[in-house]
Amino acid sequence: MKLNIITCIILWLVVTTGGSLLLMPYNMSNKIVLALLFFNNLNILIAICEIILGTHINIIQQDYKKNLELYKGKRWDCAKSYLFSSLKGGPFDRVAWSRMWSTYALFDPSYQNNESFGFFIDVGNGWTTIPPCILWNSCMAYPGLFSPVLIGCIGMASYWQMCYGTIIYLLSYVWNKRYIGKSMIENVGFVGAVNLLWFFFPILAMYSSYRMLDDGDFRIFELP
Repeated sequence: MKLNIITCIILWLVVTTGGSLLLMPYNMSNKIVLALLFFNNLNILIAICEIILGTHINIIQQDYKKNLELYKGKRWDCAKSYLFSSLKGGPFDRVAWSRMWSTYALFDPSYQNNESFGFFIDVGNGWTTIPPCILWNSCMAYPGLFSPVLIGCIGMASYWQMCYGTIIYLLSYVWNKRYIGKSMIENVGFVGAVNLLWFFFPILAMYSSYRMLDDGDFRIFELP
């Protein structure tokens, strides 16, 4: 049985988040820790895909044109097809993961345009946000090894980068009227909802960063 995209995403989140929780049994009931672990591991996976967005843009542009012809406006059909498509080359099949962007480009064509803001902000986030997420996960597991000032400053800078990029991207989406021709569900329930994960979770992380800097310790991650 071939592994498909949606199964691989779920397995990644379960294994990475569950594995991290095994290292921190003392604060498994801390909702902030649970939320940040989930988001950090999701962001690591998406960041890898964002790196692929940059390295495989030519393939993405070709596949986007094929999707336009094949689906003729049936964007949801393309999205479902992608999520349940097989990873023929296994979980490290970069071409298969690149199709995430040629599929999303049906909802927002700027993602197949390597001159657009959306393209560059995501490729940039891909290369720069993985280390801070790993660092924060490590800090939540072993707080005694880290300085709250260092982690708080890194968190404030990195998560603000994610939050700000999301704000500007959504403003660009609206300002350039890329919502025209799409339903409310597509604009709000898909484009909006998916991207707002990178707004609300970073705000939680920035609040945690502020608490670290203000408290001078990691009590924010302790049991409630």
